[in-house]
Amino acid sequence: MLKLAKRYHIDVLQAVTWNYSVAIALTWFLYKPQLNQQQTNHSYTYLILGVLLPVLFLIIAISVRIAGIVRTDLAQRLSLLIPILAAFFLFGEKLTLLKLGGIGLGFVAILCTVPSRGTANTRGKGNLSWLYLLLVFAGFGVIDIMFKRVAVFTDVPYTTSLFICYILAFIVSVIILIIQINRKKTKFSWPHILIGWVLGVANFGNILFYIKAHQALANTPSTVFAAMNIGVIVLAALVGLIVFKEKLSVVNKAGIALALIAIIIICYHQQILNVI
Repeated sequence: MLKLAKRYHIDVLQAVTWNYSVAIALTWFLYKPQLNQQQTNHSYTYLILGVLLPVLFLIIAISVRIAGIVRTDLAQRLSLLIPILAAFFLFGEKLTLLKLGGIGLGFVAILCTVPSRGTANTRGKGNLSWLYLLLVFAGFGVIDIMFKRVAVFTDVPYTTSLFICYILAFIVSVIILIIQINRKKTKFSWPHILIGWVLGVANFGNILFYIKAHQALANTPSTVFAAMNIGVIVLAALVGLIVFKEKLSVVNKAGIALALIAIIIICYHQQILNVI
């Protein structure tokens, strides 16, 4: 959808803003979240997610402009390192050599699937480019960890947690949008509300099932982190190849194959060990 947005000159900021409104509505009508005093115990987690989700979009946009799309894409993909480390050192998952090998293979696949060409305008902005690349890297990693925290909350239903995060993200997005409109950097457009709602349905489903996956695989968060992130790369590459007729190099195709092998090893490492 973001690929099509670029093609049809859609203001992604407005689409992202209104996407949170439909996510709020879907959570409310489907799950009837109940707000109570217990949720204040996790307020910092909600606040981090509520701010990072929309703000990271702006950081990515600046990073693409200053550091180039290739390096920004790589920083986003390699952010998987942060939640993977958190899985073992923060959430107490046991590390096996086979899973470690699968994760390592996944990072090789990530490097292979990065496009060979991109646009960059870093002259005179070297320090700033690395700053924004670091923010992209850290931002995505922290978001993954925070969603894992939401999944393990026992005193608050995860749908209620999502409801709060969506509300906060919507408020922050609206503030950013108002600032952009006042600065004459964008113009309000009614069609973007509908576009944002379509995007919101996909975003709602994505985050909902991501949390469900963390609950179903509570003892192996690295499986969820790695399979989801690497899986997104594989699917995005295949959609680009089939739908948008993008050309993939031999290295890109090898990266897709390695990514699929990495996902199999990471998700089924225990069964593989039993067979061995």
